[in-house]
Amino acid sequence: MDLTKLRSILTMLGKAELGAPFVIIMILAMVMLPLPTFLLDIFFTFNISFSLIILLVVVYTLRPLDFASFPTVILLATLLRLALNVASTRVVLLEGHNGGDAAGKVIEAFGAFVIGGNFAVGLVVFTILVIVNFVVVTKGAGRVAEVGARFTLDAMPGKQMAIDADLNSGLITQDQARERRAEVAMEADFYGSMDGASKFVRGDAIAGIIILFVNIIGGLSIGMLQHGLTFADAGEKYVLLTIGDGLVAQIPSLLLSTASALVVTKVGATSQNIGQQVSAQLFDNPKALIITSGIMGALGLIPGMPNLVFIMLSTALGASAYYIDKRNKVMALEKLDSKKADSSLMPAESRELGWEDVMPVDIIGLEVGYRLIPLVDKNQGGQLMTRIKGVRKKLSQELGFLIPSVHIRDNLDLSPTTYRISLMGVTVGESEIIPEMEMAINPGRVFGDLVGKPCRDPAFGLEAFWIEPNQKDYAQTMGYTVVDSGTVVATHLSHLLQSHAHELLGYEETQRMLDNLSKTAPKLVDDLVPKTLSLGVVAKVLQNLLVEQVPIRDMRTIAETLAEYGSKSQDTDILTSAVRTALGRLIIHEITGSAEELTVITLDSELEQILQKSLQTASESGTGVEPGLADQMHESLQENTQQMEMDGQLPILLVSSYIRPWLSRFVRHSIPNLHVLAYNEIPADKQVKVIANVGRRA
Repeated sequence: MDLTKLRSILTMLGKAELGAPFVIIMILAMVMLPLPTFLLDIFFTFNISFSLIILLVVVYTLRPLDFASFPTVILLATLLRLALNVASTRVVLLEGHNGGDAAGKVIEAFGAFVIGGNFAVGLVVFTILVIVNFVVVTKGAGRVAEVGARFTLDAMPGKQMAIDADLNSGLITQDQARERRAEVAMEADFYGSMDGASKFVRGDAIAGIIILFVNIIGGLSIGMLQHGLTFADAGEKYVLLTIGDGLVAQIPSLLLSTASALVVTKVGATSQNIGQQVSAQLFDNPKALIITSGIMGALGLIPGMPNLVFIMLSTALGASAYYIDKRNKVMALEKLDSKKADSSLMPAESRELGWEDVMPVDIIGLEVGYRLIPLVDKNQGGQLMTRIKGVRKKLSQELGFLIPSVHIRDNLDLSPTTYRISLMGVTVGESEIIPEMEMAINPGRVFGDLVGKPCRDPAFGLEAFWIEPNQKDYAQTMGYTVVDSGTVVATHLSHLLQSHAHELLGYEETQRMLDNLSKTAPKLVDDLVPKTLSLGVVAKVLQNLLVEQVPIRDMRTIAETLAEYGSKSQDTDILTSAVRTALGRLIIHEITGSAEELTVITLDSELEQILQKSLQTASESGTGVEPGLADQMHESLQENTQQMEMDGQLPILLVSSYIRPWLSRFVRHSIPNLHVLAYNEIPADKQVKVIANVGRRA
């Protein structure tokens, strides 16, 4: 029964939620209760092991946030070490006159073996350890943690804006954005905690110095006054034990200080631990080893120098450089062979041409210069293909049909840092990027200037700068949106695909949409195509909607409206107007969201009648609207649109359904921010507020 109870108690202590309280209770017990020497040996050994574990965990950690509990661990380890100092001080002062192992085997070993039983040597060694720990490691780590915390907090707004930009461009999902925001907040908390935790480590180093002198003075006083020892005997016994005690505590303190310094000085989140990262970056280039080998060899030839040592080191460095250079060449040849194996070779014998030699036109194409190949090569860490997949997924969900795959290939005719986007084999966008730099985009309001190469955001034409990656945090604190070169390309592609979505929708895509709809509404699809309308008419209506940025996600409503009006008219403009009316709530929501009131511009009734007559005449005789009237109307609409944008309102023009298609085409490219709606597209629960009226002589 007793063994069962003991086993259950040990199981409870092994649980993570009881570990920290148990350690705290143990620390309090060491401070208040006298401990036997064998327990002191166990705790000192545990303290050294615990510090080594912490140091090794830090070495093999890939990024600081993977060890987010490190500041708390520092506090617990520091308290444990101070409690051990108090417990060992009690034993040294009470039993130190007996000498030897009076304070335990560990302290005796450090006093006798490590420093050879000479307390003068021990004082020197202890002083050096304290100087290294307090002046160099702890002070440097504390400064790095303080600066890291400051810059991390300053960069938080810019990082949040970058996350929002990636979310808006479709590169990440809502869940990924939420995780990245949580990681940014955790990073700020971590560096703030490390700034405070470094003060614990530094205070522990100061406490070790004070405890050493208190123990020496107290030991000498107790030995001479209470136990009648001579000054020499008291010094030999108490000072030796005190220095051994100080070394036992100072070595774990140095290990913990080193671990703190490694955590705060680790740069970036890579897939390599500290050892791999240092080895790859320090010894990857054989040139440095070759030059160092030559210098060491030259020093080894100087008379009077330890020639054998220098020549041996020079030989070792030269051999290492030769091995690294040979390994790099083998890796380069393997990579070249793999590329040759993947490339298609022309057959040696000639053959007749066939239809397979006629290459189909890429629906969506992306051509890159040779310096941009690493962006699309996964073997070289390129993430552009993954981002393009995210863009396609986001647009497919928003628009309502599957965006075709993007065919990516290199083009040696382009300049090395240029990319080109094409639709149906025709170039629709082209720009130049700098792959090793990042673009800082001015969103409209920034708080300073940047040092960089001026440029323009290729997607929206915003003012921007190419900056070095180490300027990213600084630029974000000034209000710039900073994105890498891959994001620039993905955003540009997303913008162009959205603008040309109607060109991507053809007969095949329309049939696929109808096939998906037939799974839930088979009767509706059977009655629509081909009984009521042809597939071409349905495709044209969907293209008309996409031209005016209307999503076609609600295929059921579109099909029902076409089935209802298709028996009355085959005119695609009339059918498009009917579908827009049915999708009125969706159209308004895409423009204004959930706002209850719409602020709109209207046309004077006389002007509307003139336009309607002109359009009727144009359909009969081929003449159009009078050029002078069109220029005046365009100028007035442009002025009212600019005024509404300055007032923070969305510009909407409300007209009759008959002239709406013509007006939409009239302002589509010259006033792209003006939304043209028909009266019958406004839902009944929306309130309309007219703030401007465009007349004939406006």
